[in-house]
Amino acid sequence: MEISQSAALVVVDVQKGFDEESFWGRRNNPAAEENITALIDAWQATGRPVAFVRHDSPKPGSPLRPGQAGNDFKDAVEQRRGKGGGPEVLVTKTVNSAFYGTPDLREWLDAVGARQFVVVGIQTNMCAETTARMGGNLGYEVYFPLDATHTFDLVGPFGWRQTAEELARATAVSLHGGGFARVVTTRELVAAAAVR
Repeated sequence: MEISQSAALVVVDVQKGFDEESFWGRRNNPAAEENITALIDAWQATGRPVAFVRHDSPKPGSPLRPGQAGNDFKDAVEQRRGKGGGPEVLVTKTVNSAFYGTPDLREWLDAVGARQFVVVGIQTNMCAETTARMGGNLGYEVYFPLDATHTFDLVGPFGWRQTAEELARATAVSLHGGGFARVVTTRELVAAAAVR
């Protein structure tokens, strides 16, 4: 895998509100945050562009709504903002896709010359997946390190229930098998980013 010097890292919704298990339920992949920060460190150390995306939920009762502590980035992410040598942006959004945020993510990616980007964050099958799908549709080469994301158990129609692990696997199969993104590991990306 070849990661260009202009490839962007898009860090989606790594916010404190997702730690509220009573609201979201059981999660998967306890190593997600460690892998996310490893990728931020790798990108910042090589001067590559990083976009930090924050979900400002308009829904009453959401832990992610503005003005609530849960809206803030988790400490490990917040401490890394502004620490890299490359371009950085903060995108805020109220929907799943980071491409429907402010400022415009697509304009920023184009301005920094990024034709590749990596999606990490929360939730695997919601905002991370939607951002990856849209990126693929828009013609970007998208990488999706599954181990740098996590999600929660979910109940859907007809009483169907999927575990977080099942949902993550479904996302990986849909993105990779459907040609929207290349599903990889954090270790692969960190190693590829080190090659300049």
